[in-house]
Amino acid sequence: MWLSDLRLVLPDTVVENGSVRVENGLIVEIRHNPVPGAALLGQGLLLLPGFVDMHGDMVEREVEPRPNVRMPLELGLRDLDRRLAASGVTTAYAAVSFHPGSAYGHIRSYDHTKAILRGLKSMRESLSVDHRVHARFEVTFPDALRVVEELIAEGTVDLVSLTDHTPGQGQYRDLERHVKAVAKNGALTLDQAWAEVQNRIDRKRTEGGDLMATIAAIVAACHAHGVRLASHDDDTPEKVALMRGLGADISEFPVTVEAAAAARAAGMATAMGAPNALRGQSYSGNLSAREAHRAGLLDILASDYHPSAILPAVLELAKTDPLGLPGAARLATVNPARALGLLDRGEIALGQRADMIIADDQGVGHVRATLRAGSKIWSDGSLLLTRAA
Repeated sequence: MWLSDLRLVLPDTVVENGSVRVENGLIVEIRHNPVPGAALLGQGLLLLPGFVDMHGDMVEREVEPRPNVRMPLELGLRDLDRRLAASGVTTAYAAVSFHPGSAYGHIRSYDHTKAILRGLKSMRESLSVDHRVHARFEVTFPDALRVVEELIAEGTVDLVSLTDHTPGQGQYRDLERHVKAVAKNGALTLDQAWAEVQNRIDRKRTEGGDLMATIAAIVAACHAHGVRLASHDDDTPEKVALMRGLGADISEFPVTVEAAAAARAAGMATAMGAPNALRGQSYSGNLSAREAHRAGLLDILASDYHPSAILPAVLELAKTDPLGLPGAARLATVNPARALGLLDRGEIALGQRADMIIADDQGVGHVRATLRAGSKIWSDGSLLLTRAA
């Protein structure tokens, strides 16, 4: 099957009017000219590799769209699958937390989270996108260790990130800013918010147990079963060094430029959110993805909580990327694929899986169609199909 009349976003260049042939789910030929009689005519639209999203927080909200309003798991997962495909995501890591003390409450309870992950794995073959599991392990909740070790051992988990949301460090290192956010979100006075934040700090100090023992145990489980390890919200070079020493290959959402630079120097890939890159700022006041990109310290764009932001973020960063669109596209395609050990996708190149997106770049950009292994998994119906299709 030929796809023709497209602007091909190759690893290091854009072919203005090219064609790609797909057979048995793989890219087998690339031409720098149109091909007569192609199955699909791209009308001069972009052809990009499918997005590989290493961190998406959406599954919990699909299963429970409002507090205590639980939808059937199958319905939530299918809704998420369609949302991802329409955003150009062909490989998605559902980032699910084991954090019963969070604002999400019971939806992040150990039993509920375990059920979501097992349900996702059991439905993989019936879903359009290649779904995988990213377990966000809160190191101050040692009771979750048994559950996560169990899921790792049974092959349910593909990626683990070590997280610590204790106020005063990491994402919430700016205590004054965090307290103001707690007051606003909870309709509290500043004094009440300070008391609430201090209570969280004290509770984690008393209930967290031996943090290094907990971390060592989860790291050992990851190493034993070949599960990739990432750090989360690195805020200092010292924390980066600790996480790298434990075997973390990815620093996701570094909160300072110093931490991002230390991660890069240590050989770690840095990952930040597409919404941050699109908006030009972190919603929590931390490092801007655009600033990291300008400094040459950004390797991976993840959906974080909004998958449709990936394409617009790529187009925005392409304006300043040294390699233009091919360089910016790498942040959401081949870079995360290689960081996660996926060697068969992420590029429009011979022998790669035909996971691809047809999109326009007008305005904020728009995904017109998404293909996984050469088969259409989503389309807005605007593309021309010939009889050969």
